[in-house]
Amino acid sequence: MPWSEVSVMDQRREFVRLALQEGANRRELCRRFGISPDVGYKWLRRWQAGDRELANQSRRPKTMPKRSATALEAQVVAVRDRHPAWGARKIAHCLRRDGQAVPVVSTVHRILCRHERIRPSEKAPPSPPGHRFEKEAPNQLWQMDFKGHMPLGNGTRCHPLTMVDDHSRYALCLKACGNERRRNVQKHLTDTFRCYGLPDAFYIDNGSPWGDTSGARWTALKVWLLKLGIHVVHARPCHPQGRGKNERFHRSLNAEVFALRSFRTLSEVQRALDSWRTLYNLERPHEGLGMAVPADRYRPSSRAMPNRIPKVEYDAGEILRTVSSTRSYVAFQGQMWKVPQAFCGERLAIRPLDRDGNYGIFFASWQVASIDLTNGGPVSDVSEQVSAMSPV
Repeated sequence: MPWSEVSVMDQRREFVRLALQEGANRRELCRRFGISPDVGYKWLRRWQAGDRELANQSRRPKTMPKRSATALEAQVVAVRDRHPAWGARKIAHCLRRDGQAVPVVSTVHRILCRHERIRPSEKAPPSPPGHRFEKEAPNQLWQMDFKGHMPLGNGTRCHPLTMVDDHSRYALCLKACGNERRRNVQKHLTDTFRCYGLPDAFYIDNGSPWGDTSGARWTALKVWLLKLGIHVVHARPCHPQGRGKNERFHRSLNAEVFALRSFRTLSEVQRALDSWRTLYNLERPHEGLGMAVPADRYRPSSRAMPNRIPKVEYDAGEILRTVSSTRSYVAFQGQMWKVPQAFCGERLAIRPLDRDGNYGIFFASWQVASIDLTNGGPVSDVSEQVSAMSPV
C-alpha cells in the first residue's frame, strides 16, 4: 500500500513498528508499503536514533562550504547599498582592489539576489565587451553634449552639460545648466580649458549651440573653438551611436544620479553632479577600461588656455575682407557676397580656386563659402563635412 500524503507519518511509524518485530521480513514490508528498501532502512535508522516523529527534514545542507562567508556577503551588500546601480562585476572589482578575497562575479551576483538587491530573474552580467575604437591618447578627442532637459521641483528645468575624453572616459565637465545657450556653454568650456588644457578636437552632434539645424553648421561657438586651434567634427545626423561613449556616459549618469532621487533647484543638482563626477573619475570601475578608473588613463593637455583668444593670421598679399558686425556680407568685384552669420566681425580671405572665376571665402584654412563669377550666381555656403566614421 503506497504511503498517502494524508497520513504519511502515521504509516512511517506503523512500518517501523512492524519492521522491528522479531522475525519480520523487512524487504517484504517495504514492498507492501510501496517504498524502496533504502527508504525503509532510513526510517528505521532515524527511529533507532530517537526520532519518534519521522517528519520530513529540510534537504538544505547543514554546512555549505562553498557559501560565501557572512562578512564577505555584508561587504558586497554594503557596496551595493552605496551604489544601487552597480552590478556584480563592478562590486567584485572594487572589493578586490581594496585587498579583499573576492569570489567570482557569478557568486557576487547570487549574493545580491539572496539579499534582494537584484531580482533572481535578472540575468548575470554579460561578458566584458570587445575592443571598441578609441583615440590613442588623452585630449586627442573630447565628446560634448547635453543630456536632455529634466524638470525640477521649483518649476524650472535643468540641462546637464557633459564632456568626456574619448581615450580615458574621464568626465571633464558636468554642469547643471539652466539653458543650452552659447554664452553659458562657452563659459563652462573656458573654465574646463583653464583646468585641463585644450583638446585637439571636439566630436559633437548637430544641435544648438554647436550646430546649425539649417545645415550650415557654422556657429559663433564653433568659430571660437577654431580660433583656439580646436577642430570640430560633427556626427552624422540621426546616428546617436556615433557618440557612443557620451551616450553611455549619459546612461550611467541617469541610472546612478537622476533615477535615484528628485531635485528642486539647479544648485541641488550641481552638488549631486560634483559628487558623482569625483566618484566616476576616481573610484567607479569602468568596464570599457578593463575595470580601471578614468583617472588612471587621463592626463591634462599640454596646450594651455591662452589669456587672450588668438587672432587668425593670413599670408601677406591675400585678399582680406572684414565682415560687418551687423550684416554677414563681404565685398568683392563690385558685389556683396553673403557669408554665414557666425563670421560677423571676423576677417576672411578670398582665394582663387582651380577654375577661372571661382573663388573660395576662407576663415584661416577652412573654406566657409564660395563665389562663382562666371554665371553671376550668389555665394554658396560651404559647411564642414559630417564625420562619415564614428570615432567611438
